[in-house]
Amino acid sequence: MTVQESGAEPRAAGMKDVAAAAGVSLGTVSNVLNRPDRVSPATRAKVETAMAELRFVRNESARQLRAGRSRVLAYVMLDGSNPFFTDVAAGMEDAADASDLSLFLCNSAHQPAREEAYLGRLEQQRVQGILITPVDPDAAVLHEIARRGTPVVVVDRTPGGTTHCSVAVDDVYGGEIAVRHLIEQGHERIAFIGNHTTVGQVRDRRLGALRALRAAGLDADRLVDLTTTALTVADGRGAGERIAGLPASIRPTAAFCANDLVALGLLQTCANLRMRVPDDLAIVGYDDIEFAAAAAVPLTSVRQPRRRLGRTAAELLLAESEPGHEHRQVVFTPELVVRASTLH
Repeated sequence: MTVQESGAEPRAAGMKDVAAAAGVSLGTVSNVLNRPDRVSPATRAKVETAMAELRFVRNESARQLRAGRSRVLAYVMLDGSNPFFTDVAAGMEDAADASDLSLFLCNSAHQPAREEAYLGRLEQQRVQGILITPVDPDAAVLHEIARRGTPVVVVDRTPGGTTHCSVAVDDVYGGEIAVRHLIEQGHERIAFIGNHTTVGQVRDRRLGALRALRAAGLDADRLVDLTTTALTVADGRGAGERIAGLPASIRPTAAFCANDLVALGLLQTCANLRMRVPDDLAIVGYDDIEFAAAAAVPLTSVRQPRRRLGRTAAELLLAESEPGHEHRQVVFTPELVVRASTLH
């Protein structure tokens, strides 16, 4: 059955059409949709049969307009090409599903202007809350959105104040355990590969690396900075070529990469140039994405609880509406997963 107006194309069936077909009131149809426990099984069956015959699809937009808030959470991720962030999003989706909510994904691609544009659109669409791995965790726009009534939770970064909930991993400690492991394997000249001047997480990982050197009585100049423009496989390949081009007397014997994508690119270059891993160059990555263990030389990496990170962030966002809610800053401890890329 379809709804046809004279001289017009078939239109989508509405609640009034369902009520007429089922022989019930409009309020009864509304109860079947929103409060089915208030409707007898027999009446509910009649309404559901009419919905099926009319191919009725609920107008969620209209319902959200009346409520003044959608049933949608949004995650503005920093880099949609990095599996780390999609794993984090999967954890958010777990929490959203449990609360019968949808999750929108947006990719800022490290671009502040793009990030701000997404935030504006999401606020206009009255999303229930915004999860964000921001370019700048202390950006004024995040505070402004929260003040106007849209909750914001910062993910994978800790903002300077306590005006938002946040969920992060102790990246300083992560960098420390990575380089401590390399030092324990006998390495005293270690490359650090990443864009630590522009990405806060990478800056923290480098600070941890320096802390490990100091604890071992080694000078800071034993950490050889190979700064990249991004954190991609291509950046890792380029860093590998730079290492191979250094004189043997100053060439690092190990590399700590700011993420696993960079480390995988470095592994590719080592294979292409016949540099043995770990004999010629030991490699540690960061994040422990699925591809790390599956690499040609299984990659030692600093594991972050990616899915748990996302799920916890979404749960904090949903708790914003609870009476007496207080902002929390949750910090997880990473762990080192040792594989063949560092063990002789």
